[in-house]
Amino acid sequence: MGSTPRHISAFLSILLILLMLLCPSLAEDPAFELGNETTTHLHFFFHDIVTGPNPTAVRIAQASVTNNSPAAFGALVMMDDLLTEGPDSGSKLLGRAQGVYGLASRDEPGHLLVAMTLAFVDGEYNGSTLAVLGRNSVLSAVREMPVVGGSGRFRLARGYALAKTHELDVATGNAVVEYDVYVMHHYHVSQ
Repeated sequence: MGSTPRHISAFLSILLILLMLLCPSLAEDPAFELGNETTTHLHFFFHDIVTGPNPTAVRIAQASVTNNSPAAFGALVMMDDLLTEGPDSGSKLLGRAQGVYGLASRDEPGHLLVAMTLAFVDGEYNGSTLAVLGRNSVLSAVREMPVVGGSGRFRLARGYALAKTHELDVATGNAVVEYDVYVMHHYHVSQ
């Protein structure tokens, strides 16, 4: 019984020595350097095309109750939507919104659960991503969703995305959504 504290003490001493030896090497590794924190505002248009010859959002699954639900509850859609500088789909391509959204309300239409990556392909953010996860109530004038992470220039991003429907074709379901994204992130010059 008296030997247990010695074993714990020896284990903790070894663990402390290992941490002291490993931590300096982690601090020298550029992959672990965070750089300065900055705030960025991004503005773009999101094109969700669900019908036509080249849809960018397609239903990939649905529940047995989806077709009888007033809100299409249980439908799951995969998207690869354009992010452009202006509201016209032919304007400058900034990136793509890739991910899924599910119709998450049994009774109220337009409540989505969104999990998407905003993957940028232009300018200083080329190759960087932002992760957005949250509720999007598409019938509201302005929707707020959390930004929960990022990569590249947006390493350790946190913030929020505001979405406003710019254009909606009720007959087809195709939509153009204006986004304003505000993120705090670490920026390292040598990236």
